Amino acid sequence: MTKAESFKNFVSKHPQLITFIKDKKNTWQDFYEIFDMYGEDEKVWSKYLDDSRALSINELTALMKGVNFNNLQKYINNAQKAINVIQEISTKTPPKVKNIPKTPRPITKFYGD
Repeated sequence: MTKAESFKNFVSKHPQLITFIKDKKNTWQDFYEIFDMYGEDEKVWSKYLDDSRALSINELTALMKGVNFNNLQKYINNAQKAINVIQEISTKTPPKVKNIPKTPRPITKFYGD
């Protein structure tokens, strides 16, 4: 197995490295050079792997703090009502049409004629 393939396998085992790329803190080249010199040494990678895991938990916690669950419940209820109305409309049979004459009434005829 080549060094590049080993690096790909390492990254697939540790997808949290992608957050450093997205945040522009590191590049793939940086990570490859570290991998090339040290391999999968846990002491070297602990800085990236442990911090990124804590970061994602902190981000999740911050996201949950900003959610107003009462409003969320109202939105869910409103969406559920809308879905019920749409289901009710789509399952109803169309109203029966009254007997409409097939030939139009002559213009010279009036209501009482």
